[in-house]
Amino acid sequence: MKNFLLIGAAGYVAPRHMKAIKETGNRLVAALDKCDSVGILDSYFPEADFFTEFERFDRHVEKLKRQGIAMDYLSVASPNYLHDAHIRFGLRHGADVICEKPLVLNPWNADALQEIEHETGRKVNAILQLRLHEAVAALKEKISLLPENHRCDVEMTYITGRGSWYHNSWKGDLSKSGGIATNIGIHFFDLLIYLFGDVEENVVHLLEKNHAAGYITFNKARVRWFLSIDEKMIPERHRNIGNRTYRSVLVDGDQVDLSEGFTDLHTKSYGAILNGDGFPISEARKAVLITHDIRNAGTKPDHPIKHPLLAHL
Repeated sequence: MKNFLLIGAAGYVAPRHMKAIKETGNRLVAALDKCDSVGILDSYFPEADFFTEFERFDRHVEKLKRQGIAMDYLSVASPNYLHDAHIRFGLRHGADVICEKPLVLNPWNADALQEIEHETGRKVNAILQLRLHEAVAALKEKISLLPENHRCDVEMTYITGRGSWYHNSWKGDLSKSGGIATNIGIHFFDLLIYLFGDVEENVVHLLEKNHAAGYITFNKARVRWFLSIDEKMIPERHRNIGNRTYRSVLVDGDQVDLSEGFTDLHTKSYGAILNGDGFPISEARKAVLITHDIRNAGTKPDHPIKHPLLAHL
């Protein structure tokens, strides 16, 4: 049984980390969040110590170490802009780290973390859970059988409705979240890298607080992508049955079914990490670079290859 710490216990994704720790047969020793709405802990680890102040959490970890209680892993599910500092905290306390998306906001932050890994001898593991989805595994196998010179035509759409709270939280602050491409898109950009190889061209057509769209050429694909947090952009037939999230990946005209199969991906991720098969910084850095470039490249609205939903804006 391994001992875990968790930073970001009140966040949206934190229960998936708690569930994964529990289902892999391990123990959450202590958790931190400045918000104290963490009753979910009782469903998984009611005995875990909890702190709302980083300084007290830090002292508690030091006390546990003096008592000979090893901190094997730190799970990071805090706001995006804090990941870098919290990963550093875990490494310097002698723990391996499991970090939610995005690993960091900028590629040079990832490079610096690799140096600290080397200094401490500990490891950072990125949660890139879509790579473990069964439909993705089947698609990757199918792509591997295509002729070497074949380049797929891909249309990627991800729309997830968000209320007015979104822009009043850290998620609506570009400096803290990285904006829409980072905050909701980074897993899909990682998925595209995993399936289709390195980026050759990255063009941004639209970059606003609620929408983003562009065109990326990969080694083995030409991709039109669209992201939105505006529920009105969800196709009407899906809105009419109450769906507030719409995911669509078309590859050469064929739909990849990503409608289900998400509930156990964090547990699968933890199982792989505990077996020494986690995704390293070098893998997570690739999508970080894509989103950094989207954020900073400027838009080319007259670029000819565009996502169809841009016509509705």
